[in-house]
Amino acid sequence: MRRNLRFVLLLIKLKLSHIMVFRLSFFGGFFADGMLFLVQLMAFSAIYGHVDTIGNWSRGQMLIFIGTFSMLNGINMLIYFFGVNSIPGKISSGELDNYVTKPVSPLLRLTFENINLGSAPLLLMSGMIIAYGVSLEGITLTFPLLLGYSILVILMAVLYYDMELILRTIPFLVISANAIMRLEDPILDLNFKIPGVLFKGALKIIFYFILPYGIMATVPTQFLTETLSFAGLIQALSVVVVFTAFALWFWRFGLKHYKSASS
Repeated sequence: MRRNLRFVLLLIKLKLSHIMVFRLSFFGGFFADGMLFLVQLMAFSAIYGHVDTIGNWSRGQMLIFIGTFSMLNGINMLIYFFGVNSIPGKISSGELDNYVTKPVSPLLRLTFENINLGSAPLLLMSGMIIAYGVSLEGITLTFPLLLGYSILVILMAVLYYDMELILRTIPFLVISANAIMRLEDPILDLNFKIPGVLFKGALKIIFYFILPYGIMATVPTQFLTETLSFAGLIQALSVVVVFTAFALWFWRFGLKHYKSASS
């Protein structure tokens, strides 16, 4: 564990050194993520600006929900998106050989080697939206409430990572998984604009247990607004544990079937 931590810190140090040489990349990423953030705010205004409730959720709850989605997206873009997203290309090109032949976990290196510090301001802007939603709801923030919310956001970020990893491990087993991965964007777009509590019947089964994007921003929001039941909390934690275990197993399974460029 200590060895892996030192390796991750080294990757971050190298990335920081790279940013100091190519500063434009940092500001370019900041500009792109800032524009995405503004688009999300405009979408929220267009969809929810003329109504006071969505289902049984108030405008304050929806603001917390949108802010939580933005926070998860910021964590994703900051830490692991660019590394995990490169896996299919490295599989098809054989570049993954450079990872599996090194005495370090290839998944660990792929996850942390392309952190994007230009996305860091997204976390601050997301926190501002969440704070505004909290003020509209009149929520009294306590340490246990903030701690529980923070832990759930981290766990949902892990679930987000699990889903990205699962989809990008599929190319180990098929010639092309482009069609499957193209589904990711519209599914994310749906689930991070509509809270999971609005899904009923088959849709709830799909987006809570099969493609669990529906719980990622919903459950932390429910916890912060004190509308999350104990059963709902246990259900969400169980989903994270199951999908994390499956993602790691599926990665190892796919790696065993990797046909390297040298074979």
